[in-house]
Amino acid sequence: MSLERAAPRVAHVSAEFWPLASSGGLGQAVADLAGCQARGGARPFVILPLYRRVREALGALRPVGGPLPLYQDGAVVEARCYETEPAGDERPHLLLIDAPGFDRAGLYGEHGSDYADNAARFAGFAAATLELLRTLDPDLVLHVHDWHAALVPIYMHAGRAGHQPFRRLPVVLSVHNGGFQGVFGKETLAALGLPERLWSTDAMEWFGRLNLLKGALKFADMVTTVSPHHAAEIRSEVGGFGLHDVFQGLGPRLVGIRNGIDVERWNPRTDPEIVCHFNGRDTTGKGVCKAALQTRFDLDVRADVPLFAMSARLAQQKGVDLIIQSRSLRESDSQFVLVGDGDPGYAASLAGLARDHPSRIAVSHFSNRLEHVVLAGADFLLMPSLYEPCGLTQMRAQRYGALPVVRRVGGLVDTVDESVGFLFDEFSPAALDAALEQAIAVFHDQDELPRRVRKAMKIDFSWDGPVADYQQIYRGAKAGAGAS
Repeated sequence: MSLERAAPRVAHVSAEFWPLASSGGLGQAVADLAGCQARGGARPFVILPLYRRVREALGALRPVGGPLPLYQDGAVVEARCYETEPAGDERPHLLLIDAPGFDRAGLYGEHGSDYADNAARFAGFAAATLELLRTLDPDLVLHVHDWHAALVPIYMHAGRAGHQPFRRLPVVLSVHNGGFQGVFGKETLAALGLPERLWSTDAMEWFGRLNLLKGALKFADMVTTVSPHHAAEIRSEVGGFGLHDVFQGLGPRLVGIRNGIDVERWNPRTDPEIVCHFNGRDTTGKGVCKAALQTRFDLDVRADVPLFAMSARLAQQKGVDLIIQSRSLRESDSQFVLVGDGDPGYAASLAGLARDHPSRIAVSHFSNRLEHVVLAGADFLLMPSLYEPCGLTQMRAQRYGALPVVRRVGGLVDTVDESVGFLFDEFSPAALDAALEQAIAVFHDQDELPRRVRKAMKIDFSWDGPVADYQQIYRGAKAGAGAS
């Protein structure tokens, strides 16, 4: 696309950016979206906190401009902005905010607990970002991601104690996971330098607490979430995480846009991480990858049994309870490779299952490289999520001919067709087992399994369509900001 035809230049404001700082799908989605925009000629910025791990990964950085003054606890402190060496026209321009509280080991916390000053940390990041934006392209559209960046539109509209009014810019807010909202005590309102008038159910008060995401929803010009089906879910009382009425009130300003995946990096034709390449016309290499996966995890090397894989955070959201309780996991003539990190209780339960069934069940810590190996070798992917705003692994899996077994929720509905994968409704072990039995039956059908695999591998999960949709959203945000 040309710059003349593209949407206005965008600045992504995010707490995560893969691979520098990422705890899940947020960092991957921001990196992929910004990267695709850059390759299309849109020259996006990405504004990210300068975490300790980012500084260590990047090494030498160049300062951008002068100090960025922040008013905190009655005093003026300084933040600074840095950049890497010029990235070229096909990569986003990365700007790193060195604000108080980010030179720590974790992104949000350590040892299973959030940092107690997260509200202040991300308030400093937001205020410094807005100070930086005073010096950047006046035609920018801001694309802020999740609650960590929510104070950007809030400060821009409501101001912040000790700061000059911030420049009004169009804002798009993307809600990647509405289950995380940035909820703090009432006293945080004054600590963040926000006016008392925002303590209202029409603004940021939420069941007696301060909700940063709610405030951003009120002030953003357009709001997106990461799949069309999830956009409908969050308008419901069941799926709205306590903010369904706010989402409903957005009307046409709320749009669901499916995430994409990097189809060059997730490509079984060329993937350097797998032992044998294959494609939708010739899947012979997938059998080689399956045998290699079985060997790697000391499972029986058998082509005649289905191999199910999971690659996910060990969390209730991902449906790990259902997998642990599954009868098929214990009794079926099938194999399971379960990869992930997270809740220690889940990890212990999965490890116990592997000890009890060493020839059929294997578990491992997660790594990005291992996920390629697992998806290339698996026949099926397990993703029985309690909720799933979009999900990335089910799209990657289909690129590798691993058919998804998923709950009919969120972005799984938008990305798994029943002619390819296996969908079920009830969040129960019995419902999962019924879907697993269907998958096992298809595995043994010598006509149906190859047909589904070929169809799965042809589906376009690239970012091309979503990027075009975001262009329209940016134009709508700009029009909305101009009308206000």
